[in-house]
Amino acid sequence: MMILWTDGSASPNPGPGGFAVIEVRDGVGKPVILGREKQSSNIRMEGFALIAAMRRALKSGEPCEIHTDSEFWINVVTKWMGTWAERGWKKNRGEIKNLEIVKELYELYDPELMRLVWVRGHVGTEFNEMADEWANKAREGATL
Repeated sequence: MMILWTDGSASPNPGPGGFAVIEVRDGVGKPVILGREKQSSNIRMEGFALIAAMRRALKSGEPCEIHTDSEFWINVVTKWMGTWAERGWKKNRGEIKNLEIVKELYELYDPELMRLVWVRGHVGTEFNEMADEWANKAREGATL
């Protein structure tokens, strides 16, 4: 099973943003995808990290766990976006922010292939901390 860890960063928030996807094989994590936007937010970067992880999972065809500290995006993917799609991409109140990210996640998410796992951020979990470190490096311009 493929194990991916994701994180996003913007500093200041909003401001320059970066995201990272860490792949863990045999207990060893390494960054496999980095990305950035000149002007972004933590939420956008977390969403882009999930998109990148889902693309990787789909490309491999291998069952996958995607770990994220973004409870917001897990809720979007597993609870809300299906209803929003049925309603023509509308919520009961207000607009759907970052709709382009939501729509892409909707197209990519395959619950039979991938499982989203929420982890508490910034509590010393090894690969969550690694994803955070690389998201910050990506924000600062690092590439693989």
